[in-house]
Amino acid sequence: MYQVSDIVQIVTTQRFMLPSASLTISELVYDSRKVYHGDSALFFALKAARDGHRFIRAAYDRGIRSFVVSDLDLDYKQYPDANFLWVDDVLEALQTLASYHRKQFHYPIIGITGSNGKTIVKEWLYQMLCQDKKVYQSPKSYNSQLGVSLSLWELSDQYDIALIEAGISQEGEMAKLAEMVKPDIGVLTSLGVAHADGFSSKLVKLNEKLMLFQDSKTVIFPSKYVPEDLRSQSIQQLSWGNSASDKWQLVSTEINGSWTEVLLMEDSVEQRLILPFIDQASIENCLTCSSVMRFLGYDWSVIAERLKQLEAVEMRLQLKSGINNTSVIDDSYSNDLGALRIALDFLERQQQHVKKTLILSEVMGLPNDEKYFDKLRTLLSVFNLTRLIWVGNATTIFDGLDFETISFSSVDDLERHWATLSFADETILVKGGRAFHFESIVKRLTAKSHGTVLEINLNAIEHNLHAYRSLLPADVKLMAMVKAFSYGSGSFEVANMLQYNAVDYLTVAFVDEGVELRQGGISLPIMVLSPDESTFDRLVTHRLEPEIYSFRIFEAFNAYLKQQELQKYPIHIKLDTGMHRLGFLEDELPELLARLKEETTVKVVSLFSHLVASGKQSEDAFTQSQIGQYQRCVEHLEHELGYKVIKHLCNTSGIVRWPSAYFDMVRLGIGLYGIDLHHSNLDIWATSMLKTTITQIKTLKEGETVGYDRRGVLKKDGQIATVKIGYADGYDRRFGNGVGTMLIRGQYVPTIGNICMDMCMLDVSDMKVAEGDEVIVFPDIQQSARAIGVIPYELLVNISSRVKRVYYYQ
Repeated sequence: MYQVSDIVQIVTTQRFMLPSASLTISELVYDSRKVYHGDSALFFALKAARDGHRFIRAAYDRGIRSFVVSDLDLDYKQYPDANFLWVDDVLEALQTLASYHRKQFHYPIIGITGSNGKTIVKEWLYQMLCQDKKVYQSPKSYNSQLGVSLSLWELSDQYDIALIEAGISQEGEMAKLAEMVKPDIGVLTSLGVAHADGFSSKLVKLNEKLMLFQDSKTVIFPSKYVPEDLRSQSIQQLSWGNSASDKWQLVSTEINGSWTEVLLMEDSVEQRLILPFIDQASIENCLTCSSVMRFLGYDWSVIAERLKQLEAVEMRLQLKSGINNTSVIDDSYSNDLGALRIALDFLERQQQHVKKTLILSEVMGLPNDEKYFDKLRTLLSVFNLTRLIWVGNATTIFDGLDFETISFSSVDDLERHWATLSFADETILVKGGRAFHFESIVKRLTAKSHGTVLEINLNAIEHNLHAYRSLLPADVKLMAMVKAFSYGSGSFEVANMLQYNAVDYLTVAFVDEGVELRQGGISLPIMVLSPDESTFDRLVTHRLEPEIYSFRIFEAFNAYLKQQELQKYPIHIKLDTGMHRLGFLEDELPELLARLKEETTVKVVSLFSHLVASGKQSEDAFTQSQIGQYQRCVEHLEHELGYKVIKHLCNTSGIVRWPSAYFDMVRLGIGLYGIDLHHSNLDIWATSMLKTTITQIKTLKEGETVGYDRRGVLKKDGQIATVKIGYADGYDRRFGNGVGTMLIRGQYVPTIGNICMDMCMLDVSDMKVAEGDEVIVFPDIQQSARAIGVIPYELLVNISSRVKRVYYYQ
C-alpha cells in the first residue's frame, strides 16, 4: 500500500500537485471505464492508440483523485481536489512503480518467455503448484510492457511464489521487462516464428529473449533452442532434451491414443511420465513444466500425478449462433498469418450460408510493410470471401481483391458506424488480436442467451469419428446418425464437420431435419428414417432418401413419384430381423420383391436392419441369429433385384463388437457424441458439456423449506444456490430433491427441492461459491442418467433448443 506522497518519491516527476497527498493507492488504472475504487486508484494517462489525457474527466467523474500525466498544458484547475504527477513518459513511470513494488518481495519469481507456449506453461505451472503453494500468476496474457507492469503491481506478501509472463515483439523491448521482473528463476518455452518480422535475425531474437534472465540465478529451457555458446557461465543452466549434457535427458516419447508416455533420465535413473496430450507443442510444454517442478524440489511421483491432471488452456475457436440467421466464428485470441489461415480454413468449411464475411484487425507487432501485406492479400485471395471489414491502418491495401472491403480506423470507429452495416444470412469470422478487444463485436453479433449453454467440442466429435473409423476396413462406408438435432449437439454445425471428414451418408429421423441440413449447405446423401406422406414433396425437393419400412409407405411414395413423373428415385429398404419396430418381415419379402420388380419409379440404394442387443454379451446368440437372418435376406433380395445395393446392419455397439457384420456400411450413432455405453477399449472423448451459472445465493436456517410443495428441507443452517436451468431446458424434474448433482468449483453439490421450469436450487452449504460461478450440470452424464433410470441418449436429446449451443474447434 502506497500513499500518493510515497509514489512521488518513487517515480521521477517534473512537477506535482498534491491536495490529497495522504490518499492510499491500491489500484493502477489506465482505462476510465474500469474504475472500481476511485479514491484508491491511480490513473495513468497513457498515450497509446488513444490518448489517456482525453479520459481524465471520465475517470474523475468515476471517483479517481490521483493522476499521472505528461501533458504540461493540462488544465488541472478543473479538478480542484485531485493529485497530479507530471512525468516525461507515463508508461515509464508506471514501469518504475511496478519495478519498485516487485523489489519488496523476496519469494521466488519465475519469469517465463519464449515465442510460443508462454501462457500455457504459466497456466500449467499454476495448476501443478497451487495444490500446495500460494501461487500468483500474471493474468491471462498480460506479458507486454503495460501488462507486465500491471501484473507485478498485484504481487503481495500472501504468496509463496509468482509466475510472470513476459513477451516481446521487437528488438529493444526486453530490457525494460527484465528490469521490472528480475526473475529468480528463468523459463524459456520455445523459439519459433512468432513476431519474426520484429527481429533482424533468429539469433538476435533469442538473445533478446534471454535478456530477461540476465539477473536470474537459474534458467530452465529445452536445449534444442539454445546453442551451447550462448549459455551464460554465471547462471545455473538446467535443460531438458536429447543431449548427454542435459540435466533431464529425453530417452523416448510414445503416443498412445490421447496421451503420451515419456521416459526421462535424471542422474542415470529413468523416470516415466504420462502426459495427457499428444501434440508436440503440449509435450514440450509439459516437459518444461516438469523440469521446473523438479528444480523446485518436487518428487517425480508428485510431478507424474500432477501432470495427469493438467487441463487444456482456453484458446479455442468458437462457432456460435448469430443474429439474423447468421453463424459467428469467434477466433480473436491471436491474429498472426498462421492463425488467420487456420480460421479462414474453418470458415471455408461452413456451408450453411453462401455469404462469408471476415472482420479482421491489423496485426499488432508486425511492420506495416508491403511484404507483409502482399502475404495477407495472397492469403485472402484464395478464400471465398464475400466481404472484408478491416480495422486498422493502411486502408487501401486490399484494392484489387474481388470482394467488398469496408475499412475502419479503430474499433471505436467501427462501433460508431455499426448501424451502417448489415449482417444477415451469412457466416462471420471475427479475427482480431487481443489488443483490439473484439469481444464487443462478437457480443453484438451473437444471439442472446439466458445463461445456460451447451458447449460442443467439434474436435472431440472428429476424434471419435476417426476412432471408430480406425476399426473399419478401407472399403466399408460409414453412415453418421445426426437425427434428433445430432443427439442434442446441433444440426448443420456437426454435419459440416462430418461432411468435411467425408462420411458417406447422414441419417435423420424426419424430413424437417433433412431440410434443415440442406438449407445449411449439406450436400451428402441423407437417409430419412420416418418419412410421412405429407412431407414427400419436401423430401424430393431437397433430395432426401426415404426409408421404406411397410407396404403402406411404399405404395404412397410410389404413387407420389408417378404423379411427379419421377423414375428410379433412391430408397432404403428396412428389414425387421428382431427389433419388431419398423421394417419388412422375412415372410413379406416375396411380395416386396414382386412390387419392386414391377415399378420403375424407385431404385433400392440400400438394404438394412437394426441389431437389438449388439452391445450385450448375454444376447450374443440372438445377435448372431440376427446377422444370419439379415445376410440370408439381403443375398436373396440383391440376387432377385439384379443389381448391387449397400448393405448395412451394425450400429455403434456393432462396430465395436461385431466386425463380421460390417458388410458394406456401418451406422455410427451415440459413440460419435462421446457416449461409450459398453466400455470399449476405444479412446472416446466427451463431446459436450452443459453449463449454467449461479443466479443467487441465499443463507437459510435449519428446517426452512425450498421450492414448490416445500419438498426441500434444510437439515442444518446452510446456503442454497439458484441456477439458471429447469425442466424447460431439459433438466428432468426427477433430478429434484437430491437425486441430481452438479459440479461447482470442482465439488459435487446436490439439488434441493423440486426442479422448476426455468431454474432449480442446489445445496451449497459449507462451500465457497459466488453468484455468477460456472456450474457443470452433468459432471458424469452416464451417472446422471442412471440416477433417474434413463440412458444418456435421453438426457442429450432433451436439452432444449432454447439452450444456446457454442461450438469449439481447436
